[in-house]
Amino acid sequence: MHQITVRGFDDELNSILRRLAKREGISLNQAALRLLRQGAGLPDGAAKVDCVDTSLDHLIGTWTQAEADEMDAALEDFASIDEAVWE
Repeated sequence: MHQITVRGFDDELNSILRRLAKREGISLNQAALRLLRQGAGLPDGAAKVDCVDTSLDHLIGTWTQAEADEMDAALEDFASIDEAVWE
């Protein structure tokens, strides 16, 4: 592995980097590498095969209200707990 020193992080970039690290539970170094790879158009080297991550982001906001309502209705049964199962 190679190492470099990067200087000149402004407050905005520093804040974004720290928020990413905190949100993802990763080190500042890992967060910086993730942003560098994204900026270079490379896949995230730390991405797990078994996680969704951002692979479905292109679908955000594509449903109509009717489609969203239909999905909510289909999932309604999952909002309650069948107490008898746990007795």
